[in-house]
Amino acid sequence: MLSHTTHPGNIGAAARAMKTMGLQHLYLINPRYFPDAQASAMAAGADDVLHNAVVCASIDEALQGVVYTVGMTARLRDISIEVKTPREAMPLVLQEAATRPVALLFGTEMSGLTNEETGRSQLLVNIPADPEFSSLNLAASVQVIAYELSVAAQSFVPNAQPLQPARHEQVEGFFAHLEKTLFEIGFFTTQNPTRMMRRLRRLYARARLEQDELNILRGILSVTTEYNARLKSRFQEEQEHVQEH
Repeated sequence: MLSHTTHPGNIGAAARAMKTMGLQHLYLINPRYFPDAQASAMAAGADDVLHNAVVCASIDEALQGVVYTVGMTARLRDISIEVKTPREAMPLVLQEAATRPVALLFGTEMSGLTNEETGRSQLLVNIPADPEFSSLNLAASVQVIAYELSVAAQSFVPNAQPLQPARHEQVEGFFAHLEKTLFEIGFFTTQNPTRMMRRLRRLYARARLEQDELNILRGILSVTTEYNARLKSRFQEEQEHVQEH
């Protein structure tokens, strides 16, 4: 999954890197140029991967149905999230992919993943490189990850009882409900909403919530909202009573 790719040649080279390792499903989030002759030229035989690529308008559209998103990063973030090497991460990706859709998310060539895209990830992967020159070309990064995935697949044994985590859109529904509730109860009066929601995303990403657990949490949020509304109503009635007397 390539986000906001600026150079069409990188899309073609990434498609070629995927096909050499047996990967086929390419998603593109708002590419600057696609389809494009340069992408086709750099694909060098991986035209089927390009032809079947799915172009999406947003990260949330691209992640519909996905239960595990792994973001690629070349730098540390200001908010903690688990970071692994490709060798450590790819066996985890295979476990998740054994029964459910997963996504490997690559950011734009110049700046990588945005904070929003990082917040959609359950895990970050960093390719070890020379700290004095650690920037890899996008297609080269795709090749490294695809190779490590292929290596991990050679000794892969699926878990007998895998988790059943909620899908991306279900988790996003919960976060929208959570943010709305926190606004309603006045939690954000002393907090930066954007930064706090990023922290909460990291927290729940580590928990890997299942659908039943999301239902419980959303039930708690609904009761909290109702209770807060009753308290406000009671306070208003008391204020009106005081004014009358």
